[in-house]
Amino acid sequence: MQKTIFEITKMDCPSEENLIRMNLDDISSIENLEFDIPNRKLTVFHQGEIEAIEKSIVDLNLGGRKISTQQTDQTVFKEHTHQKKLLWSVLAINFAFFLIEMTTGVISKSMGLVADSLDMLADSFVYGISLFAVGGTIYRKKRIAKWAGYFQIILAIIGFVEVLRRFFGVEKLPDFSTMIIVSILALMANGICLYLLQKSKNKEEAHMKASMIFTSNDVIINLGVIAAGLLVHWLESSTPDLVIGTIVFVLVVQGAFRILKVGK
Repeated sequence: MQKTIFEITKMDCPSEENLIRMNLDDISSIENLEFDIPNRKLTVFHQGEIEAIEKSIVDLNLGGRKISTQQTDQTVFKEHTHQKKLLWSVLAINFAFFLIEMTTGVISKSMGLVADSLDMLADSFVYGISLFAVGGTIYRKKRIAKWAGYFQIILAIIGFVEVLRRFFGVEKLPDFSTMIIVSILALMANGICLYLLQKSKNKEEAHMKASMIFTSNDVIINLGVIAAGLLVHWLESSTPDLVIGTIVFVLVVQGAFRILKVGK
């Protein structure tokens, strides 16, 4: 048995962890994966050569690089007994806030909230892929990943078109108070996800060690929408809302392309 440690600089949350797991799923020489998301490290326990594993990690464009490989005597790993329960919990929270932010975004005419809802939906897709494909074939997992990736891209394109329409047209100002209140609630939802995952931090199951669901991207997005809401009020302009919406749509498209890479 060999143990290879990778540094993955863009691995911010369990979403990236799930993408890595799916991309490595068809490599039979892998015995176990241990993720250290706070320190952006992945430890792979495997038999034989590391080249195929390293290529799969690098191809995801998450900033992965091999740090070291060494022999290990470890051959026993804990079962993933609590994975499904916690995945269902964080999926439910993310999908619920997708619905909340999409609805309030449309009602308040805020593209920032609409875009943030798609970011929540993107996370839901990744958790859903892991759950619904459990026990399924590699082909099934990759097919579901493709559907999710293309659907995200379509939604993001529709969002971009709407941003352009509002930018060149005359629209009522977004409701800044709704933008701020809903984004604060979204921050709280991310905190709940963090708490649920941290409840199992003393267990050895690798996926449940994930303690960074409250990711830098999620924080930036939520705070960005709050800031945009304040600027909409102070400047009496919808431009800040359109700018943050555009930025988040770009992030959603980037996430969609990562999922599509898994589906190849």
